[in-house]
Amino acid sequence: MSTRRPSPLAGRKPTRNDLTAFATPAPDAIDDVLPDPAGRDGAAPLRLLIVGINPGLWTAAVNAPFARPGNRFWPSLHRAGLTSRPVDASRGLDPEDEQDLLARGIGITNLIGRATVRADELSREELRRAGRDLVARVSELRPGTVAIAGITAFRTAYALPKAHLGLQDPAEVTGWPVDVPLWVVPQPSGLNAHANIASLAATWRDVARTAGVAHRDAD
Repeated sequence: MSTRRPSPLAGRKPTRNDLTAFATPAPDAIDDVLPDPAGRDGAAPLRLLIVGINPGLWTAAVNAPFARPGNRFWPSLHRAGLTSRPVDASRGLDPEDEQDLLARGIGITNLIGRATVRADELSREELRRAGRDLVARVSELRPGTVAIAGITAFRTAYALPKAHLGLQDPAEVTGWPVDVPLWVVPQPSGLNAHANIASLAATWRDVARTAGVAHRDAD
């Protein structure tokens, strides 16, 4: 049974006026997708923790990760075989889709919970603090693998200006548990011209192999 809050808009897509109401300093704009700590949801061990940068306003409005239409996160995850069916989160995350992720050992969170129109509205200090907070969460949650979606924010959060996409050296991130593999994957927003659904899916397959998550190899 899901412990996440339902969409604040009760299943409808947000209007422009709706979106402005979610541009607030609230630090918990959306709920994470994570196993119930009490073990009541039948979830698998947390094999892969996917970390977005922060929620957009659409995502906050429907309380669902990567929910804005045009975001390539869900289509690429499905093409990689990490979801059982195509996911449309634009009106909220279906509890069945949430359980599908948890049954595979996949969780989703964000570096920063505050919703903004663009990720570049986040300050350097905010990202640095969020980076430290994520290290602490990973040490507590002990996921099998972590994948952060966004190289620019990763470089800022961990003061690694020369970092590249792909599998990282955990020893370069202060305090990171050295036995937890760390990936940085492309930002899946439709605004990222350097990635498409096919290339993102190929990356997710590589991440899934590291994490031991069941997936579909390329046809």
